[in-house]
Amino acid sequence: MWPQHLKTNASSPDPKRIRRALTGWYDLHRRNLPWRDTQDPYAIWISEIMLQQTRVETVVPYFLRFLARFPNAKTLARAPLGEVLKVWENLGYYTRVRNLHKAAGEIVERFGGKIPDRWEEILLLSGVGRYTAGAILSIAFGRNVPAIDGNVRRVISRLFAIEESVDDTATRKRIEERVGTLVPKRDPGRFNQALMELGAVCCTPKTPACPACPLQDDCRARVQGIAHRLPVRGKKKSIPHREVVSAVIRDGNGRLLIVQRPARGLLGSLWKFPGGILNPEEPPEEGLARIARTELGIEIGVGSPLAAVKHAYTHFRITLTAFSCTLREGIPTGSPWRWAGTGELEELPFSKADRLIARSVAPATG
Repeated sequence: MWPQHLKTNASSPDPKRIRRALTGWYDLHRRNLPWRDTQDPYAIWISEIMLQQTRVETVVPYFLRFLARFPNAKTLARAPLGEVLKVWENLGYYTRVRNLHKAAGEIVERFGGKIPDRWEEILLLSGVGRYTAGAILSIAFGRNVPAIDGNVRRVISRLFAIEESVDDTATRKRIEERVGTLVPKRDPGRFNQALMELGAVCCTPKTPACPACPLQDDCRARVQGIAHRLPVRGKKKSIPHREVVSAVIRDGNGRLLIVQRPARGLLGSLWKFPGGILNPEEPPEEGLARIARTELGIEIGVGSPLAAVKHAYTHFRITLTAFSCTLREGIPTGSPWRWAGTGELEELPFSKADRLIARSVAPATG
């Protein structure tokens, strides 16, 4: 059950009117998305994890491919992590898929292969937080609990003219309380999806389409003329930039030396070319030789740059430059490594930046 302390009697526009207007709008205007054609808890779980910080149009083909390959928790749990990562490749935020794979094992081991339908139990799964739990429980199981993502916070902050930062814990709790008074006992999943849809297509961040909004008559921010400056966010931190280098090393058969990243951390378990982040002001040739020595215990000769790509992560940006290199001394040790031909490179999971490098130095054939 949703924690009882979140049920409040805070003054608000008439909940029945809001529910009726919002769900009526949703039934007419909702987008046709594959996860809305099912109440399968597994499919809904997969879609909600994929949709975190990722655009809907990007998710749709990945969702369909993922379910075709792993149609239930048991098949996902049995699959090797490398295979799962490959299906996820380029969707980004790889912690999500590692947690999916881990949680599938937990579902099989603890719950007989079925997604748990209780608040306390579903929160035990790796990678499942309050929003994901609320979405699964309301949509798949009909539990009248909120599902609050960024879209919902934006809608509620405008609907109730909340002028405190939505990044503050107290404000988030206040929004949670507001939504808790609105979610109906009957068909709560439809209401939660309608609220998220409104934020995604109508109550958008910069230019909300207020004239088309079904809640415009109840929206305090619209009445006060402040919708355009809500929600209030904390001051954005500057995003640092990092210079990253990698070594393209071939053996006598033309195969390329690649390394598997540690299981934990950013891009965990994906493959890459030897290399890493340069120290401040470090010459790239010196830095790459240093990293190869530390990572694999080898001495390399660093030649000319072959390719460079820019990429942005959540908290930093990189420029990745690949250099033509030779193995001068030593046999690779330490990190898992292998020599791989072009076909093998295509079969293994790489990050988007590393994949671009791989295809520039060893174009796929056929």
